[in-house]
Amino acid sequence: MRLPNYSALVFGERLDRHGREPGFVAVLAYSEDKPVGYAYANRIERGDRYWQRTTPAPGDEYTAQPTLALKEIGVRPAWRGTGTARRIHDDLLTASDDRYVTLMVNSSAGDGKVHALYRSWGYEDIGTSQPSPASPQLTVMVRAVR
Repeated sequence: MRLPNYSALVFGERLDRHGREPGFVAVLAYSEDKPVGYAYANRIERGDRYWQRTTPAPGDEYTAQPTLALKEIGVRPAWRGTGTARRIHDDLLTASDDRYVTLMVNSSAGDGKVHALYRSWGYEDIGTSQPSPASPQLTVMVRAVR
């Protein structure tokens, strides 16, 4: 939260923009009526700015048909390491009939643990992106939805 790209204000602006994009879907996780995590995504197509900012340009296998773009996933600290993030992720994917899902990750987040976690979920690196001037360079990853 101390970095400009992760401030509550910037997150709110991103959520507002993403919520208006095609195919928006969200999953909220609760325990005893208290929120413990969330994830949201939307559908992107060939020519979407998501793909335009990816270097190298992704192959047709990912862009020829709509792809689910996981935009955010978060779990409260007490719930990290419990499998909650994976369950939220998998629940989000059940709502998709897309062939692929993509995400961007700061490879240095958690000393590389977050990137390694996504790899353990089947994601592969396909490029890099810097979505905004305030954003760090991110690794673009993709995997099959099913």
